[in-house]
Amino acid sequence: MSFKNGPVAEYLNNFWKLFASIQLTGVILFSLAIFSAVGTFIPQNKDVEQYLRAFGDFLFRLFAVLDLFDIYHAWWFQMLLILLVVNIIVCSIDRLRATWKIIFPKERHFSTTRFRKLKNNIQFDSSTASDDLKSTFSNLLSKSFGYMKLEDTPNGFLIFAEKGRWTRLGVYAVHLSVILSLLGGLIGSFFGFEGFVTIPEGESIDRIQILKTGETRKLDFAVRCDDFNLTLYPNGTPKEFRSTLTILENGKSALNKDIIVNDPLRYKKISFFQSSYGEMAPESMQAKTTVSKEPPSKVVLNLTSNESNMSYQRETVIGKSLNLPEGLGKLELTEYKANSKFGGQDIGPVIIAVIKPAAGEPKEIVLPLNFPNFDKMRQGKIFISVIDQETDSKASDSPEQMRYFTGLQVTYDPGVWVVYIGFIMMIIGCYIAFFTSHQQVFIEISVKGNKQHVFLSGISNKDKIGMKRKISKLTERLTKLAG
Repeated sequence: MSFKNGPVAEYLNNFWKLFASIQLTGVILFSLAIFSAVGTFIPQNKDVEQYLRAFGDFLFRLFAVLDLFDIYHAWWFQMLLILLVVNIIVCSIDRLRATWKIIFPKERHFSTTRFRKLKNNIQFDSSTASDDLKSTFSNLLSKSFGYMKLEDTPNGFLIFAEKGRWTRLGVYAVHLSVILSLLGGLIGSFFGFEGFVTIPEGESIDRIQILKTGETRKLDFAVRCDDFNLTLYPNGTPKEFRSTLTILENGKSALNKDIIVNDPLRYKKISFFQSSYGEMAPESMQAKTTVSKEPPSKVVLNLTSNESNMSYQRETVIGKSLNLPEGLGKLELTEYKANSKFGGQDIGPVIIAVIKPAAGEPKEIVLPLNFPNFDKMRQGKIFISVIDQETDSKASDSPEQMRYFTGLQVTYDPGVWVVYIGFIMMIIGCYIAFFTSHQQVFIEISVKGNKQHVFLSGISNKDKIGMKRKISKLTERLTKLAG
């Protein structure tokens, strides 16, 4: 494509040539491959402490500036995808003009010289009259091919037949599938979200916490956890955890489903995946701690190392610092709150603490008294929970009072259907591109003494060997019909 003369036209022509370049496609694909490889070596969207331990302070800050901890949502990675989409569109338009003239010509022309020079030709003689051969051959080719043209010559006649001009569009269908897949990914990246929420049995929520930003997002409906069931192996490890969820619209049930890992509930394009679970303290303990506005005089903590799986108990008080086991730094309880919320959900009394790792920045954490497993969501190197020994003994005497909360991963990807359409288009385009072709057949019959001389050749834009076999089979049929 070229634009008219002028400064703007020259700029547009240079822009068009740049994006119509196959070399640009190679550079973009190579860059995407490199950064995707980096994304497999650097864990994505992990805890800050994990990055600090792995890379140190300098590399952590450098990688954070470059968005290497969330590569697939980084603005420069999305820009590369947009450039690739534009590049594919421009390349396709630039090359489609010539292809379009072949597929939809104003008038079909064929060169007898070109077909006569083909090495892939078959010749034989027939004693059948010329008019009979013309009628027989034209009827056969009109049935086998979509287009057939017959011309008389001074010494006989010519037949030209073809089919599959449209198959040249197969490569453009593949291009379109790639564009749709990339656009679907970009739509999901720009307008989708991924969050997390915990729901105690018998309670409902209408807000979730966005994982990347920590912001709270309100849903257009509520989700209630009606029941939670945990199945264990004989050694005590979880075998299956199942949540019974109900979608509430204006206070009325709109959908009910049991979900397990990899079998989510989907509603209004939002998916709820079973992610985690935890035990809640007995209601008697919740009532006690909820009404208590004074901070506890002492706190007993359970500290579990995620590397050694060893558990330690430490006694401390608010305002005092203690050493974490296994050289993991220090912990200080800084504040007690009688009531607190998480993701819009009331989680009761909490203790605010600050972890000071051996290397890296301090991090504030929340330790709910009613949710012993809450800190597991942090996925840090050590898991911390508050133990009320008196309440724990009561809970063990009356296990029927124990409740669970279910942890749900919440995702919304508005571009997923565009990706699905792109995938279907990819299958169709690949089938057209690799298993169909534009085929042309040429037959010339001329008088040779008392017989008719038949010359047969054919070409195909793809699958030359297959076309050779097709010519051989067509010759066998024509020989039988010619007698």
